[in-house]
Amino acid sequence: MEYLKATDVPFDPRMQISALVVDAYYDLLQHFKKDVYKITKALAESVLLEYFYVAVEDGELAAIVACKKDKPPPVKLEKKVLAKHLGLIIGNIAYPVINKHMIEHRYPFKLAEQTASIEIVATVKKYRGRGIAQGLLEHVMNEQPYKNYVLEVVDTNTAAIGLYEKMGFNEITRVAAPKNSGFNHFIYMKKET
Repeated sequence: MEYLKATDVPFDPRMQISALVVDAYYDLLQHFKKDVYKITKALAESVLLEYFYVAVEDGELAAIVACKKDKPPPVKLEKKVLAKHLGLIIGNIAYPVINKHMIEHRYPFKLAEQTASIEIVATVKKYRGRGIAQGLLEHVMNEQPYKNYVLEVVDTNTAAIGLYEKMGFNEITRVAAPKNSGFNHFIYMKKET
């Protein structure tokens, strides 16, 4: 397994990164278009590689992590790109919902100095359970100059919560989820290094 910045991968990883993002957020995305490939193509055009780290095995992505200090988000969604791939009407309806829940994410607290946010952690299904996400997260935190890291996870994602706790993240607050979201709370966690 090789851990790299997405900008250093010897192939264009945008489609594979986008596929992992779509998989991670599919409950939200499937309401607008059941065609996963079209959504993946739309988001692939919006991925900002400089924020992503990847785990690569045999020439394919096994996992991704996005890490950043401030704006912009690791995926910069444009309304015209969504309209191009999903159609004008669905693209224009989907844009504000996807943008609010996926892109224009806000923490319910101000990030302190020397604190970065882990924005997206995702592993391809066939690579899950092998410690790849943990290895990639450790690599990212060793590469970055920050002393503290925060992240958001939903309360039903118990596997991720267990991983983050094992890595030294502690819960700092919970925020109630919107009705009919499929989970009860957003959990915010922090690790001090």
